[in-house]
Amino acid sequence: MIEKIRALEKVSRLLDPKQPQRDKWNAEVLHYANTFINQLGTTKTYIDSEENGAAIYDLDITEEATELATLLENTKTNIDEVGINPASGGHMGYIPGGGLYPSALGDYIAAVNNRYAGIFYAAPGAVRLENMLIRWMCRIMGFPETAIGNLTSGGSIANLIAIVTAREAHDIKARDIDQSVIYLSEQAHHSIQKAIRIAGLAEAHLRYIPLDDGLRLSVDALEKAIIDDKKKGLIPFFINASLGTTNTGAIDPIDPIAAIAKKHHLWFHIDAAYGGFFKLVPELAAKFQGIEKADSITLDPHKTLFLPFGTGAILIKNKEKVLKVHHYLADYMQDTIGANEEISPADVSPELTKHFRGMRLWLPLKLFGLKPFKAALEEKLYLTRYFYNEIKPLEGYELGPEPELSVAMFRYIPVAEEANAFNKKLIQAILKDGRIFLSSTTVNGVFWIRVAVVIFRTHLEEIDLLLKIIQEKVKELSH
Repeated sequence: MIEKIRALEKVSRLLDPKQPQRDKWNAEVLHYANTFINQLGTTKTYIDSEENGAAIYDLDITEEATELATLLENTKTNIDEVGINPASGGHMGYIPGGGLYPSALGDYIAAVNNRYAGIFYAAPGAVRLENMLIRWMCRIMGFPETAIGNLTSGGSIANLIAIVTAREAHDIKARDIDQSVIYLSEQAHHSIQKAIRIAGLAEAHLRYIPLDDGLRLSVDALEKAIIDDKKKGLIPFFINASLGTTNTGAIDPIDPIAAIAKKHHLWFHIDAAYGGFFKLVPELAAKFQGIEKADSITLDPHKTLFLPFGTGAILIKNKEKVLKVHHYLADYMQDTIGANEEISPADVSPELTKHFRGMRLWLPLKLFGLKPFKAALEEKLYLTRYFYNEIKPLEGYELGPEPELSVAMFRYIPVAEEANAFNKKLIQAILKDGRIFLSSTTVNGVFWIRVAVVIFRTHLEEIDLLLKIIQEKVKELSH
């Protein structure tokens, strides 16, 4: 048996390369990363391809090793040169993620030390760091020191945690679901509907509250719907408001909705995945009035703190309510009892095994300080207003509501063609050009093209290029 173990050990030690091999790989990856970043100014933001990276299938898993150079070359051709380049300053579609370089270093450190950040007993310092970041976010939003939260993979899991916690806080049982009522608008992010279904609330009543002219949830219609549902003997229990909708960046009237939620004893959740960190911009303080009255808030640092995808957060004011839902203790984890000076992330989310996400957030915040983050957010606001003001006087263009944050909508009204059909061709022409990536949406049957200015690398140069491309493509299509 010893001989067998020794033979296996010799091969298994290949998984623990010595420093010369690590240095070689590090140099190759660093060169790849630097080349990628240095070329962002000249590469396309969107690349259409018939193959769509299908050649990556040629590198399926096999018994034998493959040289890193081969793997990086295939990464370049089959991943980086296909589809959307989300690191590019020309990415203004959907709500883009960021990709700060120090976040990659944070992930590298977290992967090397492989701290298990789910339980305090296992990694006290890692859990303290993540909870410190949660408390910092709570302070920004005006939540008390007793509030709690979790660094999630994104807004979808954050919204799910909020909805499940609200369900338990209001003691909604299976027999109550078809009498329970959830209030939201048609502009709510689809992850809310998805979370409702996953949380076992698919048979609850979903009340889609009408919107005002700015595509914001109507406060009067909301209260009327709650009162009517109570008269019917139903159980209103959850209100979702958006602080920065994906479609238009609209901000629902937070303070009046908070008053209604308190008056009628409903859980008030704010989905601020996109807009939340704009609270760092003093000019926008009035739009955040009342946010501290929410029961839960979803944030996405991978949006307006410019971090890589996979970085979300949920803040919940009532610690006991969220622990009631998520805290479990297995027999094999009995050693952890009494060793928790801090709330463990595994006790406030569905995750037990958990990546040490805190490093990717903490490292850039500390290396840069908050000042450039605030400046970048304010810059995005002004770039969006600049775009809106520059395209507004041009003949033939129609615009959506004036931007509240950093999303604007526009469309071109042709003389001799149906507008929706023309703008579908226009967005395709912009994508085929590839220098800028935009996305589209449909609101009340009207096809709009969206401009979402969120990437930290997007500056005045990219907005001017966008304006130029739009006018070029309109002229080409019109002739």
